[in-house]
Amino acid sequence: MDVDSRMTTESDSDSDATTAAALGRGSGSETSSSSAPSTPGTPAPAPASPAVAGSGPRPAPGYTAVNAVIDKKEDGPGCRCGHTLTAVPAVGEEGSPGYVGPRLILFGGATALEGNSATPPSSAGSAGIRLAGATADVHCYDVLSNKWSRLTPLGEPPSPRAAHVATAVGTMVVIQGGIGPAGLSAEDLHVLDLTQQRPRWHRVVVQGPGPGPRYGHVMALVGQRFLLTIGGNDGKRPLADVWALDTAAKPYEWRKLEPEGEGPPPCMYATASARSDGLLLLCGGRDGNSVPLSSAYGLAKHRDGRWEWAIAPGVSPSPRYQHAAVFVNARLHVSGGALGGGRMVEDSSSVAVLDTAAGVWCDTKSVVTTPRTGRYSADAAGGDAAVELTRRCRHAAAAVGDLIFLYGGLRGGVLLDDLLVAEDLAAAETTTAANHAAASAAATDTQAGKAPGRYAYNDERTKQAASESAPDGSVVLGTPVAPPLNGDMYTDISPENAVPQGHRRSSKGVDYLVEASAAEAEAISATLAAVKARQVNGEAEELSDKEQSPDSSSSNKHSSLIKPDTALSNNMTPPPGVRLHHRAVVVAAETGGALGGMVRQLSIDQFENEGRRVSYGTPENATAARKLLDRQMSINSIPKKVIASLLKPRGWKPPVRRQFFLDCNEIADLCDSAERIFSSEPSVLQLKAPIKIFGDLHGQFGDLMRLFDEYGSPSTAGDIAYIDYLFLGDYVDRGQHSLETMSLLLALKVEYPQNVHLIRGNHEAADINALFGFRIECIERMGERDGIWTWHRMNRLFNWLPLAALIEKKIICMHGGIGRSINHVEQIENLQRPITMEAGSVVLMDLLWSDPTENDSVEGLRPNARGPGLVTFGPDRVMEFCNNNDLQLIVRAHECVMDGFERFAQGHLITLFSATNYCGTANNAGAILVLGRDLVVVPKLIHPLPPAITSPETSPDQIEDTWMQELNANRPATPTRGRPQAAANDRGALAWI
Repeated sequence: MDVDSRMTTESDSDSDATTAAALGRGSGSETSSSSAPSTPGTPAPAPASPAVAGSGPRPAPGYTAVNAVIDKKEDGPGCRCGHTLTAVPAVGEEGSPGYVGPRLILFGGATALEGNSATPPSSAGSAGIRLAGATADVHCYDVLSNKWSRLTPLGEPPSPRAAHVATAVGTMVVIQGGIGPAGLSAEDLHVLDLTQQRPRWHRVVVQGPGPGPRYGHVMALVGQRFLLTIGGNDGKRPLADVWALDTAAKPYEWRKLEPEGEGPPPCMYATASARSDGLLLLCGGRDGNSVPLSSAYGLAKHRDGRWEWAIAPGVSPSPRYQHAAVFVNARLHVSGGALGGGRMVEDSSSVAVLDTAAGVWCDTKSVVTTPRTGRYSADAAGGDAAVELTRRCRHAAAAVGDLIFLYGGLRGGVLLDDLLVAEDLAAAETTTAANHAAASAAATDTQAGKAPGRYAYNDERTKQAASESAPDGSVVLGTPVAPPLNGDMYTDISPENAVPQGHRRSSKGVDYLVEASAAEAEAISATLAAVKARQVNGEAEELSDKEQSPDSSSSNKHSSLIKPDTALSNNMTPPPGVRLHHRAVVVAAETGGALGGMVRQLSIDQFENEGRRVSYGTPENATAARKLLDRQMSINSIPKKVIASLLKPRGWKPPVRRQFFLDCNEIADLCDSAERIFSSEPSVLQLKAPIKIFGDLHGQFGDLMRLFDEYGSPSTAGDIAYIDYLFLGDYVDRGQHSLETMSLLLALKVEYPQNVHLIRGNHEAADINALFGFRIECIERMGERDGIWTWHRMNRLFNWLPLAALIEKKIICMHGGIGRSINHVEQIENLQRPITMEAGSVVLMDLLWSDPTENDSVEGLRPNARGPGLVTFGPDRVMEFCNNNDLQLIVRAHECVMDGFERFAQGHLITLFSATNYCGTANNAGAILVLGRDLVVVPKLIHPLPPAITSPETSPDQIEDTWMQELNANRPATPTRGRPQAAANDRGALAWI
């Protein structure tokens, strides 16, 4: 490796490359911190600088020192430079026992200067100064308690290093690159997982070539999805390349980008910060001629996949490198930096803000129109002695809410150990989107019963692992779990501990559901007749003699998931099948033990269009700013609006006004975006574990939010980083919020196309949902014209939905079942979409409408109480289908089951239902299945909520939802599986055909 022979720390030479060996020769202990030990204290940001006369961007805020609490010497980071400081959001609900507030994670850096770490040379430009004492230690600053602590994570840590990069993704910190005692650090990605009480290091497996070892580069998570690494030095020269890792695509792989537009020159020691809506700003740096740079460049991704650079508008107050920068909403806060030759950025420019809303730079006095020169005197008008605090280089910065923190660095050849803070209240005022998000957050907190606090964070509960090893890669059904019920601290729902629960065993609900379900049967009769009429010339598959006889069975044959010839050949031992663990465990949610996958997207969606309230400075600046901001809008705004409005696991309440919040144009945009994705997918999805599986929802949006709340939600503040989501159909009808349910699922599909998966249910058909609530809801909530249009558009979309999903080629998921006609997965794969029920074959009808028989003792095929021509299939059919396709498990939905899930065929088929208290009468639990990477299947339950203490006079919802109650009364649902069926001679029930 070629290195520069000169060794000055802040001169034009590169001190990191020249001191790789020195980084391993520290004094053996960290230099003592001037602030340790100290007394408790709350960070006291400096008063905001007075605004300039008139409206416009506010000046950059001033910084003050924080007197942080350090109980033991080793808890404090001490003097260091070349480290990283990363903000990690709060975990849990404020006030709850498991709540952990926002934290700053400091990693690595150099803790000494070679020669004498305790008394470093006084001249920054003195030859021979080298960084030393590289570390891999981790320190944590708790913002709420104002306290430093040293962390000792589990797992294998990265090697000691400095001049590396770090970025936060959810509650994890990603580390890459740098330089250490042995030279350049490997290009591996190391992840510090802070989800659990005891942090753990993981190494992320990335395939193919990557950016390679480098230091002095930048890294950021862009668009809440792409991990970008840019520039730096590979030990030979500065670089200008751009590498991206798509955190939503498995396996992880680096891809070299070729962005359009004018980008930065090859440089090192720049900064890069990603704004919440997907705009990355690269600022400053040092080029190949050791010249400091002043320009800032924006990088964003277009909807068509192109990446493009653009020069940011405004006049930078000073060139700089080895500085720090961080976004607070639309304002990029820049601090410190070096100029080369032992010089640092002067007081007048040491603190600056690039206001991306207005397209201008500001220092602590005013908007910058020309580069600053000289210093501000502390005695001069407008001067600020506190600015001297920020004259430093090789420090690190991070933001928590509207607070900006700085730590450490170098000044005058002296290593620093101070923590500084500033508050930028102006940042929240830069956009109407920010104001709207703040108001929404406040409303959510109020609804959730939380007192407004200083920090706005996503409240996701701390996850706890619950998994079991699966031998030979087999699928294992693990222990069902459920949240505590009615204040119980322990809920065991294993079969041997099952006890009746009075509120879930209402005979009134049974009688109600067993009433006539003729309407649903009649609704499919015409469709079945059309399908049968098309069964000519072998169009529909013929049944075998065994299948044609409802009384036939295979009770004399051994049912096994292993084909007979396979089981007998080569003395192979059949792998174990699905089994149910003997105990149930109550957990809040799952995590995956080992790192399931790197975080894919960071949920900072509140400020979607930051900086739209633009207009300050010259017209040229305003035009350039608008062009830059418009260029970066690669993310569809309608899905983001839907997610911001509806994905509130703890804060969602049924709308007081029934008017739906989207109009026809927005629904059209949402459907068009989702349909493009569905049309590119196969009829049978090929999915990987880990994954969550959801059964019928039927417009019960509140249950969907409860499931997200208890067991994780599809956002990076939740668990989309670790696990995929699969929904098995029947999203609409029966419930009162089909529009919310469908809109949110489509928005999630557009936002996370590789991680959220939807297949079709029997109610995703116009002839069915015209009768069972969806059409009425559209009209009632959107008006007749817009409602009917929306209903038609949604149903056209439904015709494109995939029809089944294979997970790890061992589990098949579908809505209904295999019926009489489906013997091979290829039959489903051969169904061409878009497809309507009328144009479909018997395969489609069986796939969406068939059910298992009453229990394992009833084999073969039987008529189905749902309607004429439909069948139920026995356990022998299940085993035969699994053997034919080398499968171990069928997961299907379609039937309400009392415990939310129910086994069939000795556990080789599971029925899953996610809506609780179906139609307001069943009193059933809802459940999801969580399939871990080890193929352990864990059912997770929610119980019905007790009825609200309201009256029609006091509850608007009660008054306006009578149309759904009347519909369910006139068209009762199919009886809950396992309940007594109506008598065979009851023609009103059409029980048996």
